[in-house]
Amino acid sequence: MITLALLAVALISLIWTPLPPSQMNIVQRLKPPLDAGLLGTDQFGRDVASMLMAGAWNSLSISFAAVAIGAFAGTVVGTTAAMWRGLFELCVMRLCDIVFAVPPILSAMVLGAFIGAGRFTVVIAIGVFMVPVFARLTLAAARQIWARDYVTAAVGIGRSKSKITLFHILPNIANQIIVQVAIQLGLAILTEAGLSFLGLGLSPPAPSWGRMLADSQTFFGQAPWLAILPGLAIALAVLGLNMLGDGLRDMLDPRNDT
Repeated sequence: MITLALLAVALISLIWTPLPPSQMNIVQRLKPPLDAGLLGTDQFGRDVASMLMAGAWNSLSISFAAVAIGAFAGTVVGTTAAMWRGLFELCVMRLCDIVFAVPPILSAMVLGAFIGAGRFTVVIAIGVFMVPVFARLTLAAARQIWARDYVTAAVGIGRSKSKITLFHILPNIANQIIVQVAIQLGLAILTEAGLSFLGLGLSPPAPSWGRMLADSQTFFGQAPWLAILPGLAIALAVLGLNMLGDGLRDMLDPRNDT
């Protein structure tokens, strides 16, 4: 329910917000909730509710894109390593270890130095960091399927490894990938907020929960809602996606069938 509500707010923000998120009104600056708008205003007089709604879309769109990149590339890498094994598997896994050792914040800093901060930089930085996660998951799951009797029989009748991977391996590990996608979405939202907090995310005036947190530090004593509201939005988004991942795990786990 939390995730559905977040998704609904994000989609609604594409066509409607109480006020334009970037509209400033210095006369109404730092107004508390219900005094000016539903959730008050920030230091520039912008409507906080509108910024939170627009920020939901930015966070979700970036997270979905980054996880999609990580899931696709990681699945290809993991299933290919399980298919060929040996030296190829060893080299791929060591490369994944190297990529996994580079945090997305450092990747964003490097990319930002060359192409500037922005949506593309955040998506690539988070997406690349996700690749080893899905590669390890799919490799471990695919190796178990390759050991099954029906796969051995398929090899015995001369089916190619690529066809076995496509028609036997992937369908049997899809549930694990789906669960991992839901879990990694929560991590991606948290990472995107952290990058925006450090100034490596979306460029102003595009609303971002992380940058709202960063901008609120100076005014915390005077306007604590500027920090509490985006922090609460991030916490609820991550909690909802983690709960979704747990629910999908329970639903898709074949051991739960009776």
